[in-house]
Amino acid sequence: MLFRESIAIALTALFSNKLRSILTMLGIIIGVGAVIVMISIGMGVKKEVTDSIASLGSNMLIVTPGSSNSRGIRTAAGSGKKLKYDDATAIKKKIKNIDYVAPTVNNSYQIVNGNENWNTSVYGVTPEYLNIRSLNVTTGSFITQSDLDSRNRVAVIGSTVASNLFDTENPVGKNIRINNQPYKVIGVLEAKGQSSMGSDQDDVVLVPLTTAQERLMGITYLRSINIQVSSPDKIDEVQSQVETLLRQRHHITGTKEDDFTVRNLTSLMETMTNTTAMLTLFLGSIAAISLIVGGIGIMNIMMVSVTERTREIGIRKALGATYRTIMMQFLIEAIIIGVIGGLLGILIGIAIVELVKQTGSFTPVITASPIIVSFSFSVGIGLFFGIYPARKAARLDPIEALRYE
Repeated sequence: MLFRESIAIALTALFSNKLRSILTMLGIIIGVGAVIVMISIGMGVKKEVTDSIASLGSNMLIVTPGSSNSRGIRTAAGSGKKLKYDDATAIKKKIKNIDYVAPTVNNSYQIVNGNENWNTSVYGVTPEYLNIRSLNVTTGSFITQSDLDSRNRVAVIGSTVASNLFDTENPVGKNIRINNQPYKVIGVLEAKGQSSMGSDQDDVVLVPLTTAQERLMGITYLRSINIQVSSPDKIDEVQSQVETLLRQRHHITGTKEDDFTVRNLTSLMETMTNTTAMLTLFLGSIAAISLIVGGIGIMNIMMVSVTERTREIGIRKALGATYRTIMMQFLIEAIIIGVIGGLLGILIGIAIVELVKQTGSFTPVITASPIIVSFSFSVGIGLFFGIYPARKAARLDPIEALRYE
C-alpha cells in the first residue's frame, strides 16, 4: 500500500510541474531515441555490407590480375594482362574442393534496340557464372557451353536493360546491337535490385566469354576468375593451392612479386562485420552520452524539488514518516521520469527509423537489443541520479525542515 501511495504522490508532484517534468525527461527521450536510431543505422550498414558480399556468392575466392602489394606504385607494363582463360581451366582441373570456376571480362557499351539505346556493363561469362552468382533466368535460357565453343553472338540481359530497351515487350528472340554488332537475346535475368554500394545489379548484359574476348573486346586476358569453394573450412587451403598453381603457370619464382591477387571473400566479410560492429558500438556510445546528460538533468531537478518541498518533508517526518519512506518517495519520482522518458524515447526512435526507411535511400535495421538496453539504461540512470537527492531529503532534520521558509 505504501508503495502505491508513493507512486501516486510522485505522479502528483510531476504533473503539478508539467513543463519542468517534460524538460527533465527531454534528455532521456533524446538519449534513448538517439541510441535506437544510431544502432539501427549501424545494423543497417552491417546488413547492407553482408548482403553485398553474399550476393557475389558463398565461399568465394576472386582472382584478379596485378599484385596487391603495389601500394600505388606503377606496376610493370602488361602485368594486368597475365590472367588467361587457360589459368581458369587449370584451376578447375587440378585443384580439389572447388564447385565452380567462372572467368569473366567486362566493359561498358551502348546497347541499341531500334530507336532505343542504353549504356550498360557487358560481361563475358561462362555457364558456371549462373550458379556462382546465384542468378535465375525468368524468361528464356542462359549461356551454354555450345555458345562458348561456337563464339555465338547471344546475350542474356538484366531486367533494367530489358525494361529500358523493350518496355513491356518480351525481349527473348529479339536482336540488340552491342558496339554495332548484332546479338540475339536468349534470356532475361531475375531482378536482384540494388547492391549496398547503390549500383543496380540488374543493369547488365551477359554474353559468352569467348565471344566477348574475340568478337567484342579483342582481348586474350581475363578481368577476374571467380572460384566457389565446396565448404568454408577449405577456403584457406584452396586459396593457397590457387596461389601456388598460378605462380607455377606464370613462372614466378623465389621472392618475385605475384602478377595476380587472390581475395578471400569470407575473410573480407569477417573483417567488414568486425568493422561495422565497431562502428555500431561507436555510434551507440556517442548517443549514450546524451543519456548521461539526461541523468544529470534528473539530479538537478530532483535537488530543486527537495529544496522546494522542504516543509512538506518536515511535516511528513513529524507525522512519523521514516527515512525509508522519504527515500522511496523521491527515488520513485526519479525512476518514473526515467521510465516515461524511456518509453517516449523508444517511440520517437522507432518513428525516426521508420521515416528513414520510407525515404528508400537506406534501410536501418531495428532489433530488440538496443530497445531493451536503452530503456533499462534510462531507468537505471533515473535510479542512479535520484539516489543523492533522495538521501538528502530523507536525512533532513524535521525541526529544521519545519522552520524552512
